[in-house]
Amino acid sequence: MSSAPAPARSWRTAFLTLRDESLGSPPRATVLRLLSQLVLSQSDSLIAAAPELPPDEVLSDLMLLMELARSISYSECAEDAIQPFTKLSHLIHGVTHCSFLKLNSASWVVFLDSFKRILHVLIVKSKGECLPIGNAAVIKATKQCLESLRRLFVLCQTAASMSENEQLLKFTLQVVGYFQGESIYSFYPSENHTIFGGVCEVLTVAFSMIGEVYLRAGSSLSVDISQSTIEVLRKVMDVVASQNLLLEDNIIAMFYIELLHCLHLVLTEPKGYLAEHVAGLVAALRIFLRYGLVNKSHGMNQATNHTKEVGSTSQNPQVEVSNRPRNGPYRPPHLRKNIVENRLCKDEFISSDSDSSDNDGTMVDTRGVKFAKARLAAILCIQDLCRADPKLFTAQWTMLLPSNDVLQHRKYDITLMSCLLFDPHLKVRIAAGSTIMALLNGPASVSLQVAEYRGQSKCGSFTALSVSLGHILMQLHLGTLYLIKHETNSRLLALAFKILTLLLSSTPYSRMSGDLLSKVISSVQVTIDEGFPFQSDRNSSLADALNCLTIALSVSPSSTCVNDMLLGEISTGSVEGQQRSGVLNSLFRYSEQLSSPLISIEAFQALKAVAHNYPKVMTLCWERVSYIIAGVLSSSSDVPVRLWRGDVENAVAQIKERVITAAVKVLDECLRAISGFKGTEDLSNDKFLDSPFTSGYVKTKAISSAPSYSLESPASIKDDSCHLASQRWVEATTKHMPIIIKHSSATVRAASVTCFAGMTSSVFVFLPKDRQEFIINSSINAAVDEVPSVRSAACRAIGVIACFPEIYHSTEVLEKFIHAVDQNAHNSLVSVRIPASWALANICDSLSHCMDALHAGSSIESRKSSELISLLVGSALRLARDNDKVKANAVRALGNLSKSVQFTSQQPVTDNPVDFKIENNRAKESKGHMKEMSDSFPSASLGGFDWLGQMVHTFLSCVTTGNVKVQWNVCHALSNLFYNKTLKLQDMDWASSVFSILLLLLRDSSNFKIRIQAAAALAVPETINDYGKSYYDVIKSVEHVVENFKSDQMSEPSNFKYRIALEKQLTSTMLHLLGLAARCDHHAIQEFLVKKASFIEVWIKDLCSSIGDTSQSVNEATHVVSSITDKKKDVLLGTIQSLIEVYENSNHRVLAQRFNRLASTLL
Repeated sequence: MSSAPAPARSWRTAFLTLRDESLGSPPRATVLRLLSQLVLSQSDSLIAAAPELPPDEVLSDLMLLMELARSISYSECAEDAIQPFTKLSHLIHGVTHCSFLKLNSASWVVFLDSFKRILHVLIVKSKGECLPIGNAAVIKATKQCLESLRRLFVLCQTAASMSENEQLLKFTLQVVGYFQGESIYSFYPSENHTIFGGVCEVLTVAFSMIGEVYLRAGSSLSVDISQSTIEVLRKVMDVVASQNLLLEDNIIAMFYIELLHCLHLVLTEPKGYLAEHVAGLVAALRIFLRYGLVNKSHGMNQATNHTKEVGSTSQNPQVEVSNRPRNGPYRPPHLRKNIVENRLCKDEFISSDSDSSDNDGTMVDTRGVKFAKARLAAILCIQDLCRADPKLFTAQWTMLLPSNDVLQHRKYDITLMSCLLFDPHLKVRIAAGSTIMALLNGPASVSLQVAEYRGQSKCGSFTALSVSLGHILMQLHLGTLYLIKHETNSRLLALAFKILTLLLSSTPYSRMSGDLLSKVISSVQVTIDEGFPFQSDRNSSLADALNCLTIALSVSPSSTCVNDMLLGEISTGSVEGQQRSGVLNSLFRYSEQLSSPLISIEAFQALKAVAHNYPKVMTLCWERVSYIIAGVLSSSSDVPVRLWRGDVENAVAQIKERVITAAVKVLDECLRAISGFKGTEDLSNDKFLDSPFTSGYVKTKAISSAPSYSLESPASIKDDSCHLASQRWVEATTKHMPIIIKHSSATVRAASVTCFAGMTSSVFVFLPKDRQEFIINSSINAAVDEVPSVRSAACRAIGVIACFPEIYHSTEVLEKFIHAVDQNAHNSLVSVRIPASWALANICDSLSHCMDALHAGSSIESRKSSELISLLVGSALRLARDNDKVKANAVRALGNLSKSVQFTSQQPVTDNPVDFKIENNRAKESKGHMKEMSDSFPSASLGGFDWLGQMVHTFLSCVTTGNVKVQWNVCHALSNLFYNKTLKLQDMDWASSVFSILLLLLRDSSNFKIRIQAAAALAVPETINDYGKSYYDVIKSVEHVVENFKSDQMSEPSNFKYRIALEKQLTSTMLHLLGLAARCDHHAIQEFLVKKASFIEVWIKDLCSSIGDTSQSVNEATHVVSSITDKKKDVLLGTIQSLIEVYENSNHRVLAQRFNRLASTLL
C-alpha cells in the first residue's frame, strides 16, 4: 500500500476502518457517525481516488455503503439520516460516473433495493409523507440517486432479467408519482426557480430511465407494467396540458423532450388497450405542436399572397436574390447561398441529419433546437398512436388537421399540416408529413369514404363527422398542392407527392367539390411544365409527379370535369402540338422521351389510365397514340439510356422491355376503348330473369378490364362506329402487332396477346378475313408458347373470342380452340389453369347457345362432334377437383353444357353410355350470321362413364368443398340443368339430394348472392312433376325463409346491397311454387297451406298494395312500366286462383272466399 497514490491510500484506509468498525452490528447512531467521519467527510477526495482503484474493489466498497444505508433506512426514525444520505448520494454519483464497474445480477439487486430505501427516506420521511419540494438539497440528492442508478443499469444491462427490469420500472414510476401533479408548476415563480428546475431535472432523469428500459427490454415487459407506465405518463401529460401555455427555458425544455421521448418509446410497441387514453394524449400532444413558436413572430414560415383556390398557379412573394451584405454576422464566400432561398422559409432551418447544423457561420440557437426536438417528439407520439389503432384514430382528425384556411398560419391553432408547411425545422416538417401519411393510410382510407364537402357555408353548432372529414380533405389538398408548387427541398417535395398519392386514393371525389379532381390534375400538370428548377434530381421529381397524375386519372368513378377538361385540350389543338400546354400534351411528350425510360414508363401508365377512365378522349387521340407506339417499336438499341447504377447490357434491355410493355398496354387500352369493350359477350338467356318481380333488380356486373363508359353510356355500338373501330384494329394488326407478337421478351408477347382479349364481336365481324385469321392464329400459337404468362394471356384471349358467333362457322377453329384450352388446363401452374378453365367455360357457354352455327355452311361429322364434347366434359370434370378459382369455372362449364344436352336415355343410373343431343330450340340468334336449324346435333356417345351422374356428384361435392364463388356457380349450374326439357327430374334418384342442397344454401348461407341464385334455381322447374317428392320440402322451406326474412340478421355489411334483390327473388320463387299447389293433391301440402293461410293472405295483400311501385328508372318508357305491372297482376291472380282451388278441394270454403275477395282487388 506504500506504493499506492495518496488518494488511493485514503480510500482504502477509510473503507477498511469502516468494515472493521461495522462488523459487530453497532447501533444505528454509531453507523451514521462512522459514515460521516470516515467516508462522507472526504467525499470529493474519495471520488478523485476511485479511478485509481481496481473496479472490483470499488464495487465491493460501494456495496458496503449501500448495505449500511439500507439497514439505516429501516429504522422508524430515519429523519436524522436525510443529511448523510444526501452526501452519500453525491459520493455514489461521483464514483459511478468515473469508474467502470462490473455488476452482476446479485450486486444489481443490492444497489436497486438500497436506492429504493435511500429515496424513500429522502422523499417520504423528510416531510412526513409530503413532497420535499422546498428542500433543494434533497431534490438534488434524488436526482443524483436516479442518475447513479441509470449509470449502473447501463453497466449491467446484459445481466438484468425481465423481473429486474420490471422492478426498476416500478421503482422509477413510483418516483415520478412522488413528483407528478400540480407540484411540477407550483414553485415556478422566480424566487423558487431553482427548486422548480431541480424537480424538472429529477423527472427528466426518471423519464430517461423509463425510456432506457423500454428501449432495451420493452418487448419482454408484461401487459400490466406497460399499462401502469401509460397511466403514469398520461397523468403527467394531463398536468402539462392543463397549462394554457408551455414554459420555455432550457431546463423545462429538456423535461418536455425526455417526457415525450419516453412516451414515444412506450407507444412504439404498445401492449394492452389504449382507447381510453388516446383522446387525452392527443389533446396534450397537440399543444406541443406550437412549442417555442408562439413568442417568435419570425419562427414560422408564413405563406402569404396566396389564393384559396385549389390548384392556384399564383406565385409566392418575391424573394430577394442578391449577394449584398445583409444585417448580421459575416458569412464566408464559400458559405453564401447564391440561389433562391426556400420560398416557404424566411428563417433558415436545420437541413442536415444532426440536431443543429452549421448555419452559415451564425451562432446556433440551442433553445430553438430543443424546442424543435420537443415538437418532433410530440409528432412522433401522435404517429405512434395512429399506427397503434388507425381505425379508432379517425375520430381525432378534427383535432390534428385543418378544416379551413390551411395557408393562414395561426400561432394558437397549429395542426400537423401547418407544421408541414410552416415549421422552421426540416426534421419537424418531415415528421409532420410522415404522420399525415400514417393518418391517410390503412383503415382510414375506408372511413374517409363517408366524407362529403358542403361548400363554405357555415354549419350549426353540430357538424357531422362526414362533413368535417370533407372539409379536412379539401384543406389537405390545398396545403399539399401549395407545398408541391413552392417547395425546393427534395425530401419534402418527395414527401408531398406521397401525401398527394394517398389523398387521391382515399378521397371520395364524387362527394367532394365537383371540380376538385380537375384542379388537382391541372395543378400537378403546371408544376410539371415548370420543370422543377430547384431540384438537382429533376427526373425523380418528374416521375413522382407523373405517378400522381396516373393515380388522379385512375380515380373511379370518372369525373365529368376532368373529361370536359381533356376534351377541351383536344378541341384547342393541344394534342397535335399546336399548344405546348395541357395534360395530354405533356403525357405524350414525356412518353416519347426514350432517353429517360423511367419517365417514359410513367407517362405511358398515365395515358393508360386516361384510356381506361376516359375512353372517348383516347379514341380521339388514336393517331398520336399509334404514332408514338410505332416510334417506340422502331427505336434502335443504341438509344442512350440514363442509368444511375450499373452499365450491364442486360439492364438496358430490361428497361427498354419495360418501356415497350408500357406502350403495348396503352395500345391495348385504346383498342378496348375504341371497340366498346365491356367484357365477354353476354350469351345468357336465363328464364328466371324474365320474372316481373326480379327483372328490375338484376345488377350489372362491373368488369375491371373494361374501360369506364359511365360518362358516355352508349346503348350499343353503331355500325359506323364499328367500322371505324375495325379500321383501327386493321392498323394495329398490320403495323404494330406483327412486331410485338413475336418479340423476344415474354412480357411484351403476353401484353400483345392480351390486346385480343379486348376485341368485341361487333368489331370482329367488320374485320377483313385475313385480319380475323391473324387474330385467331396468333391466339392459338401463343397458347403453346414456352412461357406461362404468354399461355395465360392466350387463354384469356381465346375465352373472349370464343364468345363470338362467327367462330362457330369453322369446325377447324373450334377444334383448335378446344385443344389449346384443354392442353393448358393440364398445365402445372395454377396461373395458367385459371384462365384456361375460364376459356373452357366460355366455350361451353357458346356451344350451348350457338350450336346451330356449327352447321352453317358445312357438314360436321358426328364422330368429330362427339369427340370435342367428350373432351370438354372430361376437362371440366378433372378441373372440378382443382383449387377454388379453377373449380368455379369448371362447374360453370358443366352447367353450360348440361343446359343444351338432350338425353335419349332416361334411366337415372345405368352402366351404358349416355346418348345425348344438343338442343336447338334455345340457340342464340345473331343478325346476319346465324340461322335457325331444324335438325339437332347428332347423337353421340360419351364413352364408358355416366356423364350425368358424375356431373351431379361433382355439383354436390363442390358445395361442401368450394368457396362462395364455387357455391354460386353450383346453383347457377343446377338452374341450367333444370332447364333441360329432356331431363325428367322426378325419375332421377339424385333429385331429392339436389333440392336439399339448394334449400340448405337458401336457408343457411351467409352470402346473399348465393341465396339469390339458390332461390332462382328452385323456381326453374315448370311443373309439379318436375319437383317430384321434393315439392313439399321445397314449398315449406321457401315459405319459412319468406316469413322470417325481415327478422333475419345480416352477418356481413356487404350483403346489404343485395337484400332487395334477394327479397324480390324469394317473392318470385314463392309465387311460382304456390301457383303449382293446385296441381298437387297431397294431403300434407294442403294442411300446410291451410296452416299458413293467414300469413300468405297478408303477404299477398302487401304485394297487391305495392304492385304499382315498379321502382323503375325515370327514363323508362311508360308502356314498359305498364307491361311489367300487368305481368305482376297476372302472376298474382294465377297464384291466388291456385290457392282458391286448394282450399276448395280441402273443404275450407271460408279461406277460399277470403282469397276470392283478394283476387277481386286486382281485377
